[in-house]
Amino acid sequence: MAARKTAGLTQADLAAKLKCHQSFIARVEGGERRIDVIEMIVLARAIGTDATTLFNVAERKTDLDHRI
Repeated sequence: MAARKTAGLTQADLAAKLKCHQSFIARVEGGERRIDVIEMIVLARAIGTDATTLFNVAERKTDLDHRI
């Protein structure tokens, strides 16, 4: 995740801030794990940005015909 790297955090650093496993961060960044709105807000705060910024990134990277 570019935002995490911009914040100067490794996956392990971010996991420690969120009190979760590094593998959780890896799965989220790799697209293997989706997060809900509350998780996005907490994640945004942990990397020093706002959820709107992360939402806009997710929106740009999601295909128009993405299946649910």
